[in-house]
Amino acid sequence: MSANSPTPFTGPQLLLPFAACGAEAWLPAMKALPADSTRSLAQLLRGMKSAHTDEADAHTLSPPHERALARALGIADSGTPDGLIPWAARDAALHLPASTASAGKAWAWITPCHWAMGREHATLTDPAALGLQEGESRALLAAMQPYFEGDGITLHYVPALGPARWLAEGELFRSLPTASLDRVLGRNVDPWLPKQDKSDTNSTARKIKLLQNEMQMLLYTHALNDERAARRQLPVNSFWPSGTGALAAGYTAGEAPSMPAMPRSLAQAVFADDWAAYAQAWAALDANEIAALLARQRAGEAVRLTLCGERGATTFETAHQGLFAKIAASLAPTPLLTVLERL
Repeated sequence: MSANSPTPFTGPQLLLPFAACGAEAWLPAMKALPADSTRSLAQLLRGMKSAHTDEADAHTLSPPHERALARALGIADSGTPDGLIPWAARDAALHLPASTASAGKAWAWITPCHWAMGREHATLTDPAALGLQEGESRALLAAMQPYFEGDGITLHYVPALGPARWLAEGELFRSLPTASLDRVLGRNVDPWLPKQDKSDTNSTARKIKLLQNEMQMLLYTHALNDERAARRQLPVNSFWPSGTGALAAGYTAGEAPSMPAMPRSLAQAVFADDWAAYAQAWAALDANEIAALLARQRAGEAVRLTLCGERGATTFETAHQGLFAKIAASLAPTPLLTVLERL
């Protein structure tokens, strides 16, 4: 990842995950977009300059939009190891009593999910497709908790996070890099599982793998899945760990900089492999969030926009240019597609 970090920013911010992606259909979809679909974006960028570039590859565990959001919130910087942005620890600090979420503890998100089993590998289905209800989620947590406790992990149901995600407290997660769900959805899970040191039979990654195997056996015969099958719903047959790590000493959740707006419509269309929806999402963003940001920039406010792909992200902010630079930018603006293809 790039070593340079953006300066603190308190003005309006918009962060767009999956403004670009590696899918074969992405480029044709972008080329087919009507000009009106990104008119506000093109105008916004003419009044901006690049403030930060995050360059990596499409195989990092933490995707560019999560790295950008973590920097904006002050929970990560260029020195944060890949796969160890402490998202779960931040949620614990925000939503659990101070006595439970005391400083320095290690946490993870645990997401109940469905692995679609193929001949050669398992594919992670979007957990949203499960439509888990609170009662189901709590029943699953209660059934799985004893197995996690064997590895020193305590599971917490947090109403503010909803039924699709739990918090897990345990020292095991302090230095265990994990892949974001946004890296794994609809993909073979194997390359994204925690890496196991074959020479260490007691490694942390091995413990997670064994837990996943145990949960697959437990859930295969669980009554809740029988009930779901009767309703023609997907069974819950595994879990995914992510958001692992611990907050830095002295971090206070309530003192982080303002939260950038991060609409998920482009990401949802990509995960669904729905390129008509992707085009519609661009048009809606351009007419709403992007147009609102443009209006604030034209009113004299400094604004920030971060465009994210699967490899990297570029952050733009309002430029305070001299007259000559403004004229040059208006005569030869960088084509939007060129900007996005770099991501």
